Amino acid sequence: MLEFCLAVFFLVITPGPGVLSTAGVGSGFGYRPGLAYVGGLFVGNNLVAVLVISGVAAVALALPWLRGVLLFASTAYLLYLAGKIAFAGAEIGFIHAERPPGFWNGLALQPINPKAYVVSTTLFSGFGFLPEAPGTELAIKLLIFNILWIPIHLIWLWAGVTLRRLDLAPQVQRTINFAMAGAMLIVVGLALVSQL
Repeated sequence: MLEFCLAVFFLVITPGPGVLSTAGVGSGFGYRPGLAYVGGLFVGNNLVAVLVISGVAAVALALPWLRGVLLFASTAYLLYLAGKIAFAGAEIGFIHAERPPGFWNGLALQPINPKAYVVSTTLFSGFGFLPEAPGTELAIKLLIFNILWIPIHLIWLWAGVTLRRLDLAPQVQRTINFAMAGAMLIVVGLALVSQL
């Protein structure tokens, strides 16, 4: 079980669309929108876990055309979020952030987030520790997964909000927002390359 806990920690804390966008929302918009966004990510992440555990994701992702549609949707949505974060503190930009990303944006991200499927598949199909009671093992895994997932995302949110509270010069804040958006774009690029 210790191996499972370590795997959860390292798979969830490493930069991916969820944690990077959480830090970006915190940096660009603050705690309240950030907490709503994390709430949506949480619900969406558990939805993805259920899809993986039930086998629905495996069946659906076996269809090449559906994988292509999901890849396109995830890329487009991550580009949208990256733009929203990049221009959150900018006076001039082609995306004007009237409303910060919230619960529904977080929820919408996870079902099209390739990393969410990889993490759930890795964790729930491996690291067995109760072969005689697979239902109990699954329940324990879900509990541990969520117990670790929540504080990790709150730490990323705190990091983003802390950057916001440093009262940095507007140009520095814009640079940080662009860097966070750029990191998300790198993740998008890696996801696209891995599909080729």
